[in-house]
Amino acid sequence: MWYVSYAALATVGTWLLTALGASTVFFFTKTNPRVLSLMLGFSAGIMLAASYFSLLAPALEAAQGPLPAFVSVTLGFLAGGLFLIGCDLWFSRRHARRTSRVFLLISSITLHNIPEGLAVGVAFGVLRGTLPTASTLAAPVAVAVGIGLQNFPEGAAVALPLRQEGHSRFKSFMLGQLSGIVEPIAGVLGALLVTVVSQLLPFALAFAAGAMVLVCVKE
Repeated sequence: MWYVSYAALATVGTWLLTALGASTVFFFTKTNPRVLSLMLGFSAGIMLAASYFSLLAPALEAAQGPLPAFVSVTLGFLAGGLFLIGCDLWFSRRHARRTSRVFLLISSITLHNIPEGLAVGVAFGVLRGTLPTASTLAAPVAVAVGIGLQNFPEGAAVALPLRQEGHSRFKSFMLGQLSGIVEPIAGVLGALLVTVVSQLLPFALAFAAGAMVLVCVKE
């Protein structure tokens, strides 16, 4: 079960990077748009590369059954993206009239952190039954690094608007870092899922990739 522990540690790391981003509220009241764009573009590039090399490529290799490999992988990829779109639409329509713009921002970022955590957990779960070496750990670590780098500006994107709305720096920081607390939970769940239901591994990998690509494009 080492891969579950590694998934938990990796997603705790991505959460800490969210907290680090949220901590910028103690030093700034707003972000530099150019710096934020550079950070988002850099992390999106890493996440796109990790989506293919660490998720889609292993999914194609692991796919077995009566259907061609690309069919199940494509379905999983589309399902991941559509799931995230559906969750965003459901939440926006259900709560838009009762919540503030800032709360919607917090909720949407928290929501899409769930499949990000699943992506890290699934990437580590693929390695079950193998010895953890530098070469085997490179792929899931790349997924975690890409997501972690993307989480840093997300933490700032939650905390700084809260500060501008008049909340204290401490409260803004706490709410900003809490948006990433779901990732360790989802990471452990993802690692356990592919272990218990190995037949779902290609679909789960592609599902996580679809969610990650959508985050890259949308966020």
